[in-house]
Amino acid sequence: MSGAASTRRSQLDLACFEVHGRTYAVDVMGIREIVRDAPVTPLPRAPEQIEGVVEVSGRTLPVFDLGRVLGGAPVEASEDSRIAVLERDGLLLGMRVDAAVDVLNVEAAALETPAAVGADAVVAAVLRREQAGPVLVLDLAALLDGVRGRARPAAAAAEGAGCAA
Repeated sequence: MSGAASTRRSQLDLACFEVHGRTYAVDVMGIREIVRDAPVTPLPRAPEQIEGVVEVSGRTLPVFDLGRVLGGAPVEASEDSRIAVLERDGLLLGMRVDAAVDVLNVEAAALETPAAVGADAVVAAVLRREQAGPVLVLDLAALLDGVRGRARPAAAAAEGAGCAA
């Protein structure tokens, strides 16, 4: 939910996910599909957030763990866990979550900017709900840039450790 495109729309559709009992959301415009959790093949020397790769719809995608990216424990594989296939700038990544719980259509004006003190850069807004806890709306661009940024140093180290011909 980043950038000028999000601020111009008066209505947003937010895909909501549960991670460790909290509800997070991303703009559905950044989601290609949501699939059942699948076995992940670990990648040697991958960043901590990257669990490995998984095959989704005939493509092999890197998968990151939203629990780890947000600074918590890894998401536990379960019957409810899902992988959301996210797309940004032509790049597809899988995001593992505890559960996909809802799609909310909300007025953009209903989203509040989080307080600057202690607010994580990946949380773009907060949606308050009367009968339930708040929904933390993630900035998909910041989230994916953070995951990719952490992956670059590991990839550079791996290249440096390679064999020279």
